[in-house]
Amino acid sequence: MDSMKVMVIFILSSILFCQIVFAEETQSPQAQQSATTYQNIDYQDCTKIFNIDKEKLFYLSIGAINANKFKLEEIQTQNGYLIFSTGKNKYLATVAGIDNGNSILKITPCNNLYYFQPGIITNIYKYIDLNKDTELR
Repeated sequence: MDSMKVMVIFILSSILFCQIVFAEETQSPQAQQSATTYQNIDYQDCTKIFNIDKEKLFYLSIGAINANKFKLEEIQTQNGYLIFSTGKNKYLATVAGIDNGNSILKITPCNNLYYFQPGIITNIYKYIDLNKDTELR
């Protein structure tokens, strides 16, 4: 009877030990997500400051939207905003000047649901970062 108890305790402790070891080896869900996976986006990630003037940032934003093959729905140059869509979701890109050499770009979903693919924002930011030193024509 005592050997049976020892065997049961050994088996149970082995199972618990294996679960702990294998649970540490798996990646967290955040690490497994990519830029194309729908996920909750922080509002802070939707805003970025660039060290270029407002007009250049506006035109680079148009170029970034076109380069990513998003559909431009509306362009409002006087107020500095763009509405574009990716599939069935629409986004508002707002450009505002901070001072002569700095401006801010804010990209937010029109339906106010911050559950979308982060690649939409990061690809636009990357395009602007890569092309901010080029001359506009």
